[in-house]
Amino acid sequence: QVVLVESGGGLVQPGGSLRLSCAASASGNIRNIDSMGWYRRALGIQRELVATITPGGSTNYADSVKGRFTISRDGNKNTVYLQMNSLKPEDTAVYYCNAAGVSLFGTVGEFDRWGQGTQVTVST
Repeated sequence: QVVLVESGGGLVQPGGSLRLSCAASASGNIRNIDSMGWYRRALGIQRELVATITPGGSTNYADSVKGRFTISRDGNKNTVYLQMNSLKPEDTAVYYCNAAGVSLFGTVGEFDRWGQGTQVTVST
């Protein structure tokens, strides 16, 4: 069973920084993860993509976070990070980690996993 464990959320003032982490449990059983990323859902708004990264290091960012957020990945540990700088009140949301195209040794097929979410609040 693969579970994504997130950490690093919290309360920060506008202009501040936070670093989110997401680690896939049972990592030794994972053969491949096509893409890992972060999504967020603000109150009353549909969940939206923040950033994704492939095993080769290709990244994709929402326009609203380009130049402020940086996604990185430790492939050996199946861990993804999101460095968030110059945070704004509109970044306030629950941030969810996603692992897409997960395959395990000794099994066929692929599946996706979501983390439980971590709250990020940007406020004075």
